[in-house]
Amino acid sequence: MAMTLKSGSERWSRGLAGVILAIGMTAVSWAQQIPVLEKTLSNGMKLLMVERSGEPRISGGWVAHVGSSNEKPGMTGIAHLFEHMMFKGTPTLGTKDANKDREIMEQQERLREEIRVEESKLRAALRRGDVTDITSPESKSPRHRELEAQFKKLIDAQREVLVKNEFDRVYTTAGASGMNAFTSEDMTAYFITVPANKLELWMWMESERLLRPVFREFYAERDVVFEERRMRTESTPIGKFAEQFNALFWDAHPYHWPVIGWPSDIPAISKKQADEFYALYYQPQNLTLILVGDFKSAEAVPMAERYFGRIPRGSQPPPEVTTLEIPSLGEKRYYAEAETNPQVDILWRTVGFGHKDSYALEVVQQLLLGRTGRLHKGLVLGSQVATDVSAQQDSRKWAGVFNISAEVKEGHTPEEVEKTIEKELVRLQSEDVPAEELQKVKNNFAAAEYRKLSANTPILFQLIFNEGLGDWREVNTAGAKIQAVTAADVRRVMGQYFKKENRAVAVYTRKAGTGGAGEDPDLVGLSPEQKPVARQITAAIQSEKDAAGLKAQLAKIEAALATADPKKQPLQKFMIRKITARIAELEKR
Repeated sequence: MAMTLKSGSERWSRGLAGVILAIGMTAVSWAQQIPVLEKTLSNGMKLLMVERSGEPRISGGWVAHVGSSNEKPGMTGIAHLFEHMMFKGTPTLGTKDANKDREIMEQQERLREEIRVEESKLRAALRRGDVTDITSPESKSPRHRELEAQFKKLIDAQREVLVKNEFDRVYTTAGASGMNAFTSEDMTAYFITVPANKLELWMWMESERLLRPVFREFYAERDVVFEERRMRTESTPIGKFAEQFNALFWDAHPYHWPVIGWPSDIPAISKKQADEFYALYYQPQNLTLILVGDFKSAEAVPMAERYFGRIPRGSQPPPEVTTLEIPSLGEKRYYAEAETNPQVDILWRTVGFGHKDSYALEVVQQLLLGRTGRLHKGLVLGSQVATDVSAQQDSRKWAGVFNISAEVKEGHTPEEVEKTIEKELVRLQSEDVPAEELQKVKNNFAAAEYRKLSANTPILFQLIFNEGLGDWREVNTAGAKIQAVTAADVRRVMGQYFKKENRAVAVYTRKAGTGGAGEDPDLVGLSPEQKPVARQITAAIQSEKDAAGLKAQLAKIEAALATADPKKQPLQKFMIRKITARIAELEKR
């Protein structure tokens, strides 16, 4: 992530504020009514439209109702792999010679079949103890290495006919921006913003990659995903530990495995498996198109039918996730030494999206969260056993989890922090929340409603998330349900879900030999990629003399922390600590 911090007031507004935007912090908003028009195309594909004049642009996207929870053992990570493959183009996009491209891919598949035989022999040798690392070149047979060399030649031959990133270039040339995608446990989504006069281009481009996808460079891209896993999980301070803790938390549910997949599964996925997965989960009945911006629905509907209606209807509906999590009979605990500041991470099993108790749990999150929340007051300002604490209710499609995390202050222990958290939870279980405190939380939700209609892209994302989780209508109905939560509801859900046997606790202590002399201890919890950014942020914060401006930025960061990408949260927490410390310095003067 490259960025430059300016000087003076400009430095603050465009520097740190730019960093905040760059790392993707957007507050969750519940919003006033969004005027959504829903249509269904002839092949069963759903279309959601929100007309907004005033800005000549359209934010368009689509949701595939498939995520890592729809996978099965041996194929974990395949949903995320498709996020990559859907940008590889079509017979007319991404290649100079479609026929030669196809011939090379057919040759690659024949070779891969032979390589898979050798890989099976390797796994058998591993079980016997004849080899210790099946990824090591020394463990492979001469025939295996010969086949891989032949395959590499085919990859090089294919590169000669490829047109790299042509899908993106066509869009960019037409004035589009923000093309991206994401995969979660429950959905895969694709989105972009185009000029209003390029709606038909969007219709053609998106329908083409659904109607005639070409999964070229499949095995090379599979290796890219494996490297992504190494960088984001295995090379971060607690990424690999958090992955194991998550697997410990879920017993039966597919949420047990990581979205990016297990390291042994990713390199084993075949193109044949991918083709079958695509045919099952990317059929029209399992997709939802979403348009927000300057267009007319009367024109968009027939256009969508003309382009997306070409995609044949699927022959069978995708299967639902039927595995239910079994009741936890006892508390689980996970202890690990990591290159990070000591911290405590607690998970409780709760409820999924749209469950009647999810709204009370959202209120509990807000009662605990932020500088005015109970956890900050109790652990950071009161007992001063923690430097930072957060809370989040994560209502996924099939189940939910409530998470409280805290970083331990020097001179204290994770056990002290855990006991102090428990005291705050007991208060919520045994005492009614004062009317004023409860109303303040509700007012914050209500105020956020006015921000929902601020721009096309925020509206698009809210529709993507709610539709992907089960029902887009939640963007218009959830607010009223939160306003109806009572103090009795809060006590009830606290008693029902925050039981000792319903939780898992992770305790991280600093690994001996990490955080050496001369290094800011706060940097220990950051990834190698985040540390240079953190140092720039520190310099910008320390040179800032406006305490009021710092407080305003601090409030924005804290409000967005709970819903941010977990991979970005360490950097956000770092910013919170540094800004808080700088405010304290300024106010002492």
